[in-house]
Parts: sequence; structure tokens; C-alpha cells
Amino acid sequence: MKNSANNILVGKIVAPQGIRGEFRVQSFAEKPEDFKSFRIVCDKCDSKSFHFVRVLKQNVIIAKIDGVDDRNAAESLRGTELFILRDDLPKLKSDEYYQSDLIGFCVIRDGKKIGVVDGFQNFGAGDIIEMDNGEMVSFVGAKVDVDNRTITVA
Repeated sequence: MKNSANNILVGKIVAPQGIRGEFRVQSFAEKPEDFKSFRIVCDKCDSKSFHFVRVLKQNVIIAKIDGVDDRNAAESLRGTELFILRDDLPKLKSDEYYQSDLIGFCVIRDGKKIGVVDGFQNFGAGDIIEMDNGEMVSFVGAKVDVDNRTITVA
């Protein structure tokens, strides 16, 4: 399943957890607890077979997929991307946006374009903008101008 305009990437399976087929998911959601209500779809599951188990730590949850019953099967899921359908997202206020909507925006520093948003990463110290030129800059404190499709960073 490829990331498309209708699929919003919300997490990625990163490792097995225990011996019963549970696994760790790196959450890209604002609150990992949101996985309780997400209808997850991926290459290896549908919205009925994915089950939230618990939050492990800040951006990591434990989950399970029906039919994945041992550590080896869970290991085979490593790297699987987890999506929700865009239609399942809550409606936004006028001054809010989803990071996925910022892909393709120009990144500006000191009045000059330094790249185009290709994606976002979070390694635990805040969101990072990944640009088309391979460079990364902090998203913390950035100013987003949706009308002009720009993000100004420090």
C-alpha cells in the first residue's frame, strides 16, 4: 500500500514485542492513544484485524494483528507502514493543518528558498522537516503560510 492523497501515514512497525505476536509501532500521531480509535489499514492488515494494545512510551505503542501469533511472524512485519484514510481524520479549524498537507511547500530561511518539503521525521526531540535535497531542518517554531505554500524556519 503506497502513501497516496487518501492514505495518511500514522505509524510504522519497528520491532516485535514479546513472544505472542505483538509488535512495537512508532507513532506519528499527535497522541499515541489515538491508535485506540484509528481504523488502520496496511499491506498486512485491514481495519478489523489491527488492534491497539497499549502505549509503551511517548511515541511508541504496542499493537497486534489477527493471525500474527508469534515473535517470528511479528518480526516479518518490521517496516510495515500503517495508514488511516483521510476521510477518517477529524475536521480542522481554519488555522490548523495536517503535516501531510505541507508536503510540496517551499522552505524559506532568511528570505531564501532552501528546499521543498518531502516529509517529516521525529526522532524524539521534535518534528524535523525532510526536504527534497536531502537536508533536514527543525520544524519547531516554524511559521506556516498555507495560502503561499511556504514554511519559514529559523
